[in-house]
Amino acid sequence: MRWLGGRESSNVDDRRGISGGGLVAGGGIIGVIVLLLRFFLGGGSDGSSIPMPDQSQQMTAEEKAADDERAKFVKVVLGYTEDVWGDIFTRQGKQYQQPTLVLFRGQVQSSCGFASAASGPFYCPGDQRLYIDLSFYQELSERFRAPGDFAMAYVVAHEVGHHVQNLLGISDKMERLRGQLSQEEYNKYSVMLELQADFLAGVWAKHAQSMKNILEEGDIEEALNAATAIGDDRLQKESQGYVVPESFTHGTSKQRYYWFKKGFDTGDINQGDTFHDPSLQ
Repeated sequence: MRWLGGRESSNVDDRRGISGGGLVAGGGIIGVIVLLLRFFLGGGSDGSSIPMPDQSQQMTAEEKAADDERAKFVKVVLGYTEDVWGDIFTRQGKQYQQPTLVLFRGQVQSSCGFASAASGPFYCPGDQRLYIDLSFYQELSERFRAPGDFAMAYVVAHEVGHHVQNLLGISDKMERLRGQLSQEEYNKYSVMLELQADFLAGVWAKHAQSMKNILEEGDIEEALNAATAIGDDRLQKESQGYVVPESFTHGTSKQRYYWFKKGFDTGDINQGDTFHDPSLQ
């Protein structure tokens, strides 16, 4: 991905230097991309916690340099999302409210609750902030076998997709459903929400390429590989040896691949109504 020299967003709250980044426990209400399952709950498919490397140890100079480089990268990606969504909203006669990116290390407190690096990157509608522990960049490459800078750009764009959903009122509707449906029924809507965020990430990639020519050979494949790597079915199969479709919250590998690709192929925000797609009912 072409990003060096790109504008870094100023909407960044860098908490990496704060010991612990805050308190920790559960996770955000709409978390995305976790190290195993139950993304926004910060635990395994059975509710158990996920063991994580000890990030409290002092980073070496080399590790800090790499972390700072990743921070620069996600700031540029966030800047690109601001430019794209600002333009899309303007053309629809609306004003885009830019979210804030919180960089943390190990654990953090948000308006949605406490979260750790085990929760993975997540978006909190309550404070309109994206939360990312940059160690996820390495986890994405090594644990999920989804390397490449555009794989990480997809992660950021997905979380910004949740912000777009929040601005459009979709997050509020989801929150109202939470108290009206059984967990199994709510999970189906959660899958639709997450797949729509994948679609919006694809829309962003399409427009970012048109506006800024950011893509290099293999970039879209990196994003599609990442979308495939974090499908509920694949994660459950790897973690527990079997799949429980009723517990899916983010969609299968095939679904996540399909919706990101559809967003990129069409570039049309109106083509991503996952909530009325017959295949997801």
